Amino acid sequence: MQPLRLRFVRAVSCVQHCVLATVALLSALAAVPIVGQAQVFRLSYPTGREAGPVTGRAFLFVARTDAREPRLQSGASRGSEPFFGVDVEALTPGTTITIDPSVPGFPVASLRQLPAGEYFVQGLFLPYTKFARADGHTIWAHMDAGEGQRFNNAPGSLVSEVRKVRIAPGSSDVVTLALDRVLPPVATIDDTPWVKRLRMTSTLASAFWNHPMPLGAVVLLPKGYAENPGRRYPVVYTVGHYSERPSFGFTFDGCETTESAEARAARVSRSAREPGCEFQQAWTSGAVPEFIAVFIQHTTPFYDDSYVLDSENNGPFGSAITRELIPEIDRRFRTIAAPYARVLTGGSTGGWDVLALQVHYPDVFGGAWSLYPDQLDFRNYQFGNIYADSNAYFTTNGSWLPREIPANRSVEGLTELTMREENQAEAVIASKGRSGGQWDGWQAAWAPVGADGYPQPLWDKQTGTIDRRVAESMRARGYDLRDYLERNWSTVGPRLVGKLHVAVGDMDNYFLNLGVYRFETFLEGTKAPGKGPYYAGTVEYGRPLKPHGWQPWTNQELLRLMAAHIERNATRP
Repeated sequence: MQPLRLRFVRAVSCVQHCVLATVALLSALAAVPIVGQAQVFRLSYPTGREAGPVTGRAFLFVARTDAREPRLQSGASRGSEPFFGVDVEALTPGTTITIDPSVPGFPVASLRQLPAGEYFVQGLFLPYTKFARADGHTIWAHMDAGEGQRFNNAPGSLVSEVRKVRIAPGSSDVVTLALDRVLPPVATIDDTPWVKRLRMTSTLASAFWNHPMPLGAVVLLPKGYAENPGRRYPVVYTVGHYSERPSFGFTFDGCETTESAEARAARVSRSAREPGCEFQQAWTSGAVPEFIAVFIQHTTPFYDDSYVLDSENNGPFGSAITRELIPEIDRRFRTIAAPYARVLTGGSTGGWDVLALQVHYPDVFGGAWSLYPDQLDFRNYQFGNIYADSNAYFTTNGSWLPREIPANRSVEGLTELTMREENQAEAVIASKGRSGGQWDGWQAAWAPVGADGYPQPLWDKQTGTIDRRVAESMRARGYDLRDYLERNWSTVGPRLVGKLHVAVGDMDNYFLNLGVYRFETFLEGTKAPGKGPYYAGTVEYGRPLKPHGWQPWTNQELLRLMAAHIERNATRP
């Protein structure tokens, strides 16, 4: 923003000068929002609602409109409406929770920072479950109930009605919100001839958590599956954030509406991926290779995705997926139960997941197509280097002018949220790494267990100071996939030849292309004498200005690539 410049002619007198300056100062002050005295809110836990006591996190949501419930307008995003959160232990019926200016918030840090005006407010209490884990630690965390770790929309949460209030200078009102409604269970979705759902309890993960831990899958069956009971099919496993939808956006919903030429042009400018209806029509008509397509579900008490490897905090989900879920899918459906006939794809979180599964379980899967994957090299932990940097929030690079580190950007390069801001939001959603947010999700998956039983912080949420011992522990455990491959290529490389495929936009909104560059540098280096075998896969970049979500093929084309790959490798052991 450019400074206001007042231009004066040389003949202006001192009096005129002072008057003009005063007017400018008053105009500038008038542009600053008047900050009202912060009100105190009390969330009441009515008697008779539960036997109690309950432990969890309490929230106050404040919104400028009632287009949706305030709780649904808040989160770790640039467009979030203000919300405030506090831990609550052993809350009993008939008691209240106080939300006052000392309670942290996002995107404003305190109720004191709310400008005077009218707002719609709502309270919520997110219950936690007590886990006495097999590692000897007892912790409290939210047990996902099929909502995908959405803190503001979890079944079983207590919520208040929405009230309109005015925050005004000098007000000393106390606003009480009764937590008198329970959010209902997630609605079940019926199976169809095309889509089946599998639910099972993981013996391995449940033993770790000392609590039933679910695994699941949404299974999309190929054309002719029921009519050909003697036929078996290859499987494409898709992985990503929790969903009840089948793979590749397959849907019959809204297919009566034709995509406009303008909408199609805008979509194609971002990605070659086709709409779900278009894919469904190709799938159901038999215009694509015949696969069983399986989307796997593997939520944990820390995140909506386990990151598919065994973890000190999440438990043995890598083992559970490969030793329990996949054999169960092979048992219930007519799969070709052989590694060459199991291929993987996913984007973002799923992009990292499929490479991790392929790299760490090379004899279980036959190929991975990773799209815009989370950081493949922790020297680019999105943007920063956790092995060398001292702070996750700002950098100096020897300069007198420190700079805030961006967390995401527009394709033009404009910072949309900083690391500090995203982590502030997660700290308001939960303490001890329990927010279900992205940074906490990675920390739970890859960091060691702390002395208190919760994930050991990779950095201090308040200051951003990085604990390099945690970073080195993450590297030693093989979660930095480039580092793991570089250290183990002589043994694992021969089992990965031709199996690794990556695609990412050159202006990925989360800087994930930076890690892909480093990953590709290592892979191409396997061509050098004594470094082999050559990986013989592919890395593709979307240029120019392709964002997070870009992929170079339609999903139909991707299936054809996979089918050809399976056919080439069908005779391999």
